[in-house]
Amino acid sequence: MSQLKEKEELVSLKVSDQTTMQAYVARPKNPNHRAMIVVQEAFGVNDYIKDVSRRFADLGYLAIAPEVFHRSAPAGFTGSYTDFSAVMPHMQAMTIEGLEADLRAAYDFLKQNSAAVSDGIGCVGFCMGGRAAFVANSILPLKWAISFYGAGIGPSPMGPGLLDRVPKLSAPMLFFWGGKDGHILPEQTQAVTQALRKADKPFVNVEFSYADHGFFCDARSNYHPKAAPQAWSLVQSFLQNGA
Repeated sequence: MSQLKEKEELVSLKVSDQTTMQAYVARPKNPNHRAMIVVQEAFGVNDYIKDVSRRFADLGYLAIAPEVFHRSAPAGFTGSYTDFSAVMPHMQAMTIEGLEADLRAAYDFLKQNSAAVSDGIGCVGFCMGGRAAFVANSILPLKWAISFYGAGIGPSPMGPGLLDRVPKLSAPMLFFWGGKDGHILPEQTQAVTQALRKADKPFVNVEFSYADHGFFCDARSNYHPKAAPQAWSLVQSFLQNGA
């Protein structure tokens, strides 16, 4: 705990499947009565995810980043951006039921631990976490949901996707994609927007034609110094004005 900065803490959450999950919490100095679930990439709740959580806290949000690999990895686990094979077993061990339980536990923490949260709770995630933000929006009464290059939302050779959840989405969604992303192809992103449009769900869809997968993360080689700050400005506008 001594290594954490002011307004930061690690908490232990009981999940409905009787597991225990560690989560990183960043508390705002000037609360705006809102909160945000920040969902990791495949590389754990690392310095980047903690930094994103603090950025939301700087905006007034109570932010929590749950360690969704807690069933297969030790508390505090992080992986290297240059060694994807090391995190693959933890990704493969995840189930949609476990993810839903983790998201509910994080949501319940926000509801129970801050009387200041009265103006809504949102969820933001990156890659694997972008998919999780979509899942969260289908099971929780969110006010906003933001997906950065969410792999696995649309159908692909890897699986059928999650578009059957579109009718259950409760909040407007903001999607970010990289036009040079070789992991998420245009037909997959188009399937997502077509499904939302057909269901008359509010959404904002943003593609940076010149950016690759992971463009928002300044710890990755794919970080894009123009796309990332533009995306952050759009995030703030979306949270302020909705869809």
